[in-house]
Amino acid sequence: MASPVEETHAAADDEQTESLASQKREERLRKFRELHFKRNEARKLNHQEVVEEDKRLKLPSNWEAKKARLEWELSEDEKKKECAARGEDYNRVKLLEITADDAERWERKKKKKNPDTGFAGYAEAQFRQYQRLTKQIRPNLESYEKLREESGEDFYPTSNSLIHGTHVPTKDGIDRMVEDVEKQIEKRAKYSRRRAYNDDADIDYINERNAKFNKKAERFYGKYTAEIKQNLERGTAV
Repeated sequence: MASPVEETHAAADDEQTESLASQKREERLRKFRELHFKRNEARKLNHQEVVEEDKRLKLPSNWEAKKARLEWELSEDEKKKECAARGEDYNRVKLLEITADDAERWERKKKKKNPDTGFAGYAEAQFRQYQRLTKQIRPNLESYEKLREESGEDFYPTSNSLIHGTHVPTKDGIDRMVEDVEKQIEKRAKYSRRRAYNDDADIDYINERNAKFNKKAERFYGKYTAEIKQNLERGTAV
């Protein structure tokens, strides 16, 4: 039979063992909660990266270059306003900041550009007009960011997005469009009028390309072939 002292020591040992086991269990639970928290954080970050990557993939391939260009144009506009407020000439201030190497490189680049060769076709003229109009665009990045926040995921539409007809243009945007259209109409009025189509003219062609060829041939050789053509029309050709 155990003595009271031995029983006391045994009880103390049991309590110490239970305390150590409890501490180990608490330690494991704490580590488990930390791992669970880290896993949730990693999952959240991965989801954000996937969303951002999806947005980047939906953007045009030259988006970064366009964005840098727009930021540069905005900074140039700010500098122009500052110079105007100080009563300085922006071009003179800008020239003071240009080095000789940059000026020489820009001059060489300017000489390499192909000059406007004039009207070569309606497709080329339309493309030149498109380039000219896009260069005149001055986007408002503040409105862009605000619209992106308001639209949320619909800002980057997919095949399941239903946003047709929901955009309402601003009054300033409509005024700018009207002003630009009026300028185009005024400029177009200065061009020479296209030659009207003559319904009474003889049809001696099979398509538009053949008609142009016949006109050129008539211009150069018409006086030499006029008699032959008349004889063929009368049916008296030999």
